[in-house]
Amino acid sequence: MGSTITLKTLATELGVSTTTVSNAYSKPDRLSAELRQRILDKADELGYCGPSAAGRALRSGKTDVCGFLFGGDLSSAFADPYSVIFLGGLTRTLEQYGASVLLLRAPEEREAEGQLFQRAAIDSIVLCASTEGHPGLDVLRQRGVRVIATQRSEGDWVAINDTKAGRLIGKHLDRLGHRKVVVIAPGCIPPGEEVMEFGASELDAFPSSYGYDRERLNGLAEKMPGAEIRVVIAGPNTREAGRAAAGYVLDDQDRPTAIVALSDVLALGVWDAVADRGLKPGRDISLSGFDDLPDAGFLGITTIRQPIARKGELAGRLAMDPDYPERQITLPIELVVRASTGPAPRHVK
Repeated sequence: MGSTITLKTLATELGVSTTTVSNAYSKPDRLSAELRQRILDKADELGYCGPSAAGRALRSGKTDVCGFLFGGDLSSAFADPYSVIFLGGLTRTLEQYGASVLLLRAPEEREAEGQLFQRAAIDSIVLCASTEGHPGLDVLRQRGVRVIATQRSEGDWVAINDTKAGRLIGKHLDRLGHRKVVVIAPGCIPPGEEVMEFGASELDAFPSSYGYDRERLNGLAEKMPGAEIRVVIAGPNTREAGRAAAGYVLDDQDRPTAIVALSDVLALGVWDAVADRGLKPGRDISLSGFDDLPDAGFLGITTIRQPIARKGELAGRLAMDPDYPERQITLPIELVVRASTGPAPRHVK
């Protein structure tokens, strides 16, 4: 036939209602086996491929799709071991509900992000990036989209206590006698700049880009009241950025005795920079991170362990099951001490 075959075309050919044809695809238990087979045979003869997925979504109000809002470039999501592990847990749960995941990149402009939220054909969304107070979230909620955060905030979330995580690292380094500490954090830096640095008296001005970074820094500073703490913003949360930022720190005459990377991805880059300069972590300079990625364990980096895959699984459960009883979940963490941290070198005052 020359024209496009639609559900109505098929119904007319068979002499049945469009609802009957639709039921053959979406509610087969409502038809006799004989009638359903007759509909499918005629559809095959005419080249009809079934009801439009978009049309089904409009009628049912469901897409069976969960959005995942990544904080940076989508290509970085697949290079970031944390995101890969988290997505593995998230998709395992979504598959149990017969749902799919849609990766979304947060635009740089807030207005564009609001438009993204308005257009996205999703039932729910899991936020990897911090969008606390963003008006676009109100757009989603008004549409009936469930919003799941991975940091503690209003609404539904599954997260760790990032302030406590910072305290655990701070207490550990304080006991080892460290008084000169540099924190390497992810975040935006001006074009043309290698890093951004905030001194000990400027920590209140430190701009949080991910949400967890401010809490981890606050916890660290709380447990190291006598320490001189500087923050160096590395740019994106990548190993390459961590390596470059650590190079800037290690080549400074005012070298710290300890570097705290606010993620293991950055800590791996710091490890590279330390090795580049022939230094030994735990002896010449202490290094710690957060998350306990597999490579951190392989290299022996002190870090905070969190159940990343479990976080993804529970985020998926909250996203797909509005009746799940726990809507705000704090996951356990622990300090894992390895060889990358040791006593502060005595020659450094």
